[in-house]
Amino acid sequence: MKKKWLFAATAVLALSLAGCGSKDTKNSADNGSGGTKEKKVLVMGTAADYAPFEYIDAKVSDDIIGFDIDLAKAATEKMGYELQVKDMEFNSLIPALQADKIDFVLAGMTPNAERDKVVDFSKSYYDTKEYMLTKKDSGIKSDADLAGKKLGAQTSSIQEDLAKSLAKQIKGITIESRDRIPELVQEVKLGRIDALITEDIVAENYLKQNKDLSYYVIQNQEDQSKAAAFPEGSKLTAEFDKALDELNKEGKVDELKAKWFKVK
Repeated sequence: MKKKWLFAATAVLALSLAGCGSKDTKNSADNGSGGTKEKKVLVMGTAADYAPFEYIDAKVSDDIIGFDIDLAKAATEKMGYELQVKDMEFNSLIPALQADKIDFVLAGMTPNAERDKVVDFSKSYYDTKEYMLTKKDSGIKSDADLAGKKLGAQTSSIQEDLAKSLAKQIKGITIESRDRIPELVQEVKLGRIDALITEDIVAENYLKQNKDLSYYVIQNQEDQSKAAAFPEGSKLTAEFDKALDELNKEGKVDELKAKWFKVK
């Protein structure tokens, strides 16, 4: 009985010490005087299915890479924070921000009136246009050709709003929404969806990889600006804007555009 009691006590002590070590490693850092201090970490929410803004190249590693990731790293470094990236579904990003599960969002997100009611947006860091992505043999060359077709868009996206608007204007359009862009592209390739609304930079990435796909530029649209989202009233918005201004002046943003978008 004594041996059993000693073993149990030892196990409890070991678990206790292991728990303390894990907490210290995650939340604290050596301050050079034998003590610890809290790390300044910002958690960024993103949806890593939106190449070249944010995605995972499984052939290389499981790390999330892309324009937004590099921009976030550069901006948060200037702001004096370490960056932690959390991947989630696009439609859960703003709810996660409102619930304080993340500190900000950088995910190729476009500000609009509905989103602006519940979050604060940074200055714009990039503008895009919307493409209609189709199969080459689809016969779809303009909005008028969408009559009676299945139109795809990412759930809770600006593109889904545009799809709903087109459905009101053109007879017979049905909308198919999905959480992830790669799934939508695959549906188009298989003929289950006739056309997909997505941004020019994202569409061009798929067009390069899939010779059986084609596109046209959707007419009568405004440029879609990209911005970071923060909780309402957060001081981080102004800090990010300041860092973004500095990065623009230094030419860093243009450097990242050239790297990820192949533009000057």
